[in-house]
Amino acid sequence: MARTKKIKKVLVANRGEVATRIIRACKELGIKTVAIYSEADSNGIWVKKADEAYMIPGDPIRAYLNFYKIVDLAKQTRCDGIHPGYGFLSENADFASYCEKRGLIFIGPKPEHIALFGDKIASKKAMKEVGVPVLPGTDEPITDIEYAKKVAREIGFPVIIKAAYGGGGRGMRIVEKESDFEELFRSATAEAEKFFGKGDVFIEKYVKNPRHIEIQIMADKYGNVIHLGERDCSIQRRHQKIVEIAPSPRLNDEVRRELYRVAVKSMFKLGYESVGTLEFLVDEDDNFYFIEMNTRLQVEHTVTETVTGVDLVQRMIQIAEGTKLPFLQEDIKFRGYAIEFRINAEDPDKNFAPSPGKITSYYSPGGPGVRIDAAVYKDYIIPPYYDSMIAKLTVWALSWEQTVNRAKRALDEFQVRGVPTNLPLLRQIVRDKDFMDGKFDTSYLDRKLPKFRLKPEEGNPEDLAVVIAAAIAAYHKL
Repeated sequence: MARTKKIKKVLVANRGEVATRIIRACKELGIKTVAIYSEADSNGIWVKKADEAYMIPGDPIRAYLNFYKIVDLAKQTRCDGIHPGYGFLSENADFASYCEKRGLIFIGPKPEHIALFGDKIASKKAMKEVGVPVLPGTDEPITDIEYAKKVAREIGFPVIIKAAYGGGGRGMRIVEKESDFEELFRSATAEAEKFFGKGDVFIEKYVKNPRHIEIQIMADKYGNVIHLGERDCSIQRRHQKIVEIAPSPRLNDEVRRELYRVAVKSMFKLGYESVGTLEFLVDEDDNFYFIEMNTRLQVEHTVTETVTGVDLVQRMIQIAEGTKLPFLQEDIKFRGYAIEFRINAEDPDKNFAPSPGKITSYYSPGGPGVRIDAAVYKDYIIPPYYDSMIAKLTVWALSWEQTVNRAKRALDEFQVRGVPTNLPLLRQIVRDKDFMDGKFDTSYLDRKLPKFRLKPEEGNPEDLAVVIAAAIAAYHKL
């Protein structure tokens, strides 16, 4: 029987908007919070919102990765729990184990599940064994190029090469024909080595133009597992999601029900605990295949919270405490549609390269059905060391058409100046007929991007008014 232990103080082992999100959830539960930050992040909003905040000196990236220092700080500040957010240490099984070793509650899954699903090949085997469809491909990591080529021939082109110990689009290459295999294999393994410390890859059959559908699940320590519906994450650039939707506007209801069934059943059989996300590809014939499991909070969790009313961060904390899920599957009601847009500081004229710098003007949208998750403000200086996402806009309405219309309005209201952003791209996406009709797959942006006009933001009308007023005043003084 699982034991319950009330968490009284949490160290938030992350930065930016997700750190702010966790702090807010903790405050509503009456839990004290401790923030960490690098020297580059000394002006971060989350630093001010936490009950306590401590700088970790040295390298600005290592500050969020050195879990020995982080755990020591948690113990020194008398925390009893650590929430990892997403990115950084969130899927590091060694970190989770070390927290447990030092008597801290890791707010997330068991270390063995983080390790299992962090190994894409082992997780694919495990899911296959519990009856979940997987893509044809290798069952073991590959480093030998000749053997890899042989496997690719047997599977049949096109194939996809993926880093065995990483994600986020790194170490991933699509090979359309055999003559390109060697070059792409070498570049994939080199990138995997650079970002994940291991150049091992695996090879799978490549599904052309699928929809990327993920299922949000939640499981407690008593064997209760439920799903919170699906998200459509098909609109991606270089395998990075930029628009996420709940529920998927055109998913076949029969496929939807089967995805829910296999997701819940597999997590029950594997004894999973905490929140988690199973990701699938759905092909043009509505066949679906498991691709990976994320054992953490997802960036796009906001759309699920919006259509279900369930606070995923608070549920993570309560599951970690040993509390039973407070509802059954039939208690979860889905209402309307939600879309999340990732607002990135990126320069479209430079192939969407990150664009750190000072935000000179910042106006976020509001009104009914609009949610902002951000950690930036006017005069904030975006550091060059971290992910380019600076905010998330989530909109909700009862119908798909209403949600798209609300998205148009909210994106038009959103103004960020001083650095280039992807706002012009997002504004065009929501006005594209295929998007408005719910017709998109993972090839959507590759097809649409050349047609979109990604011109820089137009001048601020308020700035123009000031200039005109000054000119008129100067004229009358002559």
